Amino acid sequence: MTRITPPSIVQPETTAEDPRIGRLLGSRLGAGDQPDVVILGFPSDEGVRRNGGRAGAAAGPTAIRSALYRLTPDARLRAFGNLLERTRDLGDLEVSGDVESDQQQLGDTIGPHIERGSLVIVLGGGHETSYGHFLGYVGAGRKVEILNWDAHADVRELFGGKGHSGSPFRQAVEHRSGACRRYSVAGLQPHAVAVDHLAFVERHGRAVWRDEITNERIAQLYRSADSPTLASFDLDAVSEAEAPGVSAPNTGGLTSDLWIEAAYQAGRSPAVASADVVELNPAVDRDGQTARLAAVTIWWLLRGRSERQ
Repeated sequence: MTRITPPSIVQPETTAEDPRIGRLLGSRLGAGDQPDVVILGFPSDEGVRRNGGRAGAAAGPTAIRSALYRLTPDARLRAFGNLLERTRDLGDLEVSGDVESDQQQLGDTIGPHIERGSLVIVLGGGHETSYGHFLGYVGAGRKVEILNWDAHADVRELFGGKGHSGSPFRQAVEHRSGACRRYSVAGLQPHAVAVDHLAFVERHGRAVWRDEITNERIAQLYRSADSPTLASFDLDAVSEAEAPGVSAPNTGGLTSDLWIEAAYQAGRSPAVASADVVELNPAVDRDGQTARLAAVTIWWLLRGRSERQ
C-alpha cells in the first residue's frame, strides 16, 4: 500500500499584504477538487549509492520545500497566484530503500494525475526518480517524450540487473511498453559522456552539448517537443560554482540564467505534462545555495505554467 507523508515544513510568517507560496498552495482546493498542479516528493538516494555518487539526495524534497515555501508569487502576474491556490503539494512518498519497488510506487501514485491532466512536479531524490516518474506514463497508458537537462547522458548499463541514478533513461527507452517515443538530453559535458552512451542517445533521440545551449536553442527544443513531454532537471547540469550541493558536481556547467530559462519554457510549453527536479544533496550544499536554486527552478516552472492559455 502506497503511503504518503504530508509536508511538514514550518510555514513562513505571512500577511495578506505579503503572501508566501507555502500559505497559498491549495488554498482554493476542496477535498475532491482536481488540482491544476500536483507536487510530490520522492526522498530516495539508494540509486545514487548504487551509482557511486555522494549520498544525501534523499533529503532533497524537504530542502526544496523549505526554500520554495518562503518565496512570493510574481506580483506582476495575478494568474501566478491563482495557479498556486490550485496547486496541491501531496507530500513525500514513503520509500522503502528497495529502488524498484519505490519507483513503481511513484509511478502508481502520479499516473492518475497525469491521466487527468494535472501538471505533475516531482521533487527528487536521486535521478532514479525519473524512471519512477516515467512509469507514471506507463500506468496511464500514455506514450511520452523525455527531455533531460543534464551534464550526463544517464543511459548507463544496469548493475547486476538493477537500475540506479545513472540508468533511468536507458530503462525508459528499453521498457517493454515502448512508451518512450524519444529521449533527448541537453547540457551534456564532453568530459562526462562515453562514446557508447552518446551513440545510444543518438539512436533514440537527440544529444545537445553544453556549448550549444542558448536561449533560442532552449525555446527550439520545447517547440519541437511532442505532447506529452516529461522534462527532467538534474541540478548537476549547472556549474558547480552555482550548484555545489549535488550528487556529482560539475565544473563549467550551465549558468543559472540558462537553467532558469529552461525551467520557465518547460512551464510555458503546452507539450510538457510533468517535470522533476533531482540530485539536490543538502548534506554538501553551501549555505543552502543549491536548495534555493532548486526552489527557484520550481518557481519558474509554475510561473511558466501560469501563462498557458
